[in-house]
Amino acid sequence: MAIASQDGNPVTLFEIDYFPGFGPSLFRPAGEVPLSRRVRAKGEAKLKSAVREHAPRRPGVYGMLDAKQRVIYVGKAKNLRARLLSYFRENSREHKAGKIIGYTRVLVWEETPDELGALLRELELIRHFKPRYNVQGMPGPRRYVYLCLGRKPAPYAYLTRDPTGKETAAYGPLVGRGRLDDVVRRLNDWFQLRDCSQRIPMVFADQPELFPADRAPRCLRHELGSCLAPCVGACSRAAYQVKVRAAKAFLDGHDRTVLNELTKRMRMASNELRFEQAVAIRDRYVPLAWIDERLTFLRTAREQGSYVYPLACEDGRITWYLIHAGEVQAAIREPRTPDARAAAAEVMRGVFAADAGRAELTYKTVDSVLLVHAWFRKNATERAKLVSATVAIAACVEAPT
Repeated sequence: MAIASQDGNPVTLFEIDYFPGFGPSLFRPAGEVPLSRRVRAKGEAKLKSAVREHAPRRPGVYGMLDAKQRVIYVGKAKNLRARLLSYFRENSREHKAGKIIGYTRVLVWEETPDELGALLRELELIRHFKPRYNVQGMPGPRRYVYLCLGRKPAPYAYLTRDPTGKETAAYGPLVGRGRLDDVVRRLNDWFQLRDCSQRIPMVFADQPELFPADRAPRCLRHELGSCLAPCVGACSRAAYQVKVRAAKAFLDGHDRTVLNELTKRMRMASNELRFEQAVAIRDRYVPLAWIDERLTFLRTAREQGSYVYPLACEDGRITWYLIHAGEVQAAIREPRTPDARAAAAEVMRGVFAADAGRAELTYKTVDSVLLVHAWFRKNATERAKLVSATVAIAACVEAPT
């Protein structure tokens, strides 16, 4: 009897000697069965011999299983044979590679049509099996967080790993907690939003009190001009909300006044030889410019990343990767018959529907968006191959029978 563990591997009372395989894939054309193989041996020499004899010189993914048939590592390769053999070169391999191969009792690999297919399949398998020796693609080690505006009655900027949906706005997911802490501090300072504990009561100037109390600010930010101090009734609710809306407009990419103003101040200080002040202004500018660039990228990838990407593999066949909202949503073979074209058009209509793939980015989807972005950044000339969904569907529908 077996039950599912948190890492996606089976948990049994007795040691098992069977691994069912990698399973289905979102990125494999329907009906196709990938070429795959597994080799088993207790020693490195026998594993190496099996790899040398059977591993193909083709792109694909591979998995390494320990004595209990648990997937401990997943990788991808442009050339499976070359990549797997590199694990057995004691003098040139990394320490981690030697450690992984030392625990490996079974090697499993699966061919993919092309290198992009291998990248997509690797991420898919890492998410499914969560191998303990993988880092990329796993939510825990990446430590994604969201930048939020919220927590009534006086919203402010803060970070959280789990937005509740009650926020005024949430942005991300993002990585780099240390850098994001600085972003939050700069945002609250510039827009004069509070950053104090929720336990501190907020009292706005236009909020009548039956028994007015003599309150003093809990910090120096009000005296420094970096907080409107709703904790002591130093501002009205309306005035505070103006600042919240301004912060949201900046994070939404609608108003970059803060960046323009800081740039202006920095240049002025530099021209007047006030270099220390220019450096201080630069320190305020850099984190805000970074978050603006990061959020702009995520918005652009999500809003404009919808197209068909035809990619030829080594055997001459062409795979159409259907990319919508910045992610590869499906893969189909280039249709060459009337029935295949009709089926392809139907699949594309479903993938590129107005509401398909438009969900908010989460830690489960952002890696896919970044993968696609990195692919086209590395292979810039491939962008010339992109075809709009409308054109691709029309070509299938209007093609002569």
